[in-house]
Amino acid sequence: MGLTEALCYYNTWFINQCGYVGVFLLMTLESMIAPVPSELVMPFAGFLIFTGQFTVVSVLVASTLGSIVGSLLSYGMGMLGKPVVLRYGRYLLLNPHHLEWTEQFFVRHGGKTIFISRFIPVVRHLISIPAGLARMPLIPFILYTAVGATMWNMFLAYLGFRLKQNWPLIQEYTHILDYFVVAGLMGAGVYLVWKIRHARKPA
Repeated sequence: MGLTEALCYYNTWFINQCGYVGVFLLMTLESMIAPVPSELVMPFAGFLIFTGQFTVVSVLVASTLGSIVGSLLSYGMGMLGKPVVLRYGRYLLLNPHHLEWTEQFFVRHGGKTIFISRFIPVVRHLISIPAGLARMPLIPFILYTAVGATMWNMFLAYLGFRLKQNWPLIQEYTHILDYFVVAGLMGAGVYLVWKIRHARKPA
């Protein structure tokens, strides 16, 4: 059994055992630096909506609260300083190179990255730490996190609902979607830079 297959199996088992609490706890871990991809949690929750075991509102509340709590824990870790993050993050398989890249991403794009990062692989697991390191104001941090996480989580749940018993297919293809999202964001960034430079040119 490969790593992805094992994670998929244990995540679904945990949700079956714990219900909405399982969704909440797994999404809390997903929003920290633990290796719990949302692509292996939310589609199964969507499938359970299809079977009638879960409701849309309850899944939305459980997953969003989990994302907020996990993000706040990472934010708090960031406020303790980078040495603390690196020292204890290794127990959750933190990749220092990924953290450094995410820090640079946050510095370049500011607070709005908290929203944008929910749609970007790797970054979405780490972005709350640079926000804590930078002492980003808490209210905007929570709002950006809530909106971005809700959109992403419910999108994955919707895919699980639509695919019904074939929901495991999502884990095979969501990484492709990630690349399209990244390409789109990069394209938007290039266009914005071009517009700014064009506006600065003398008439």
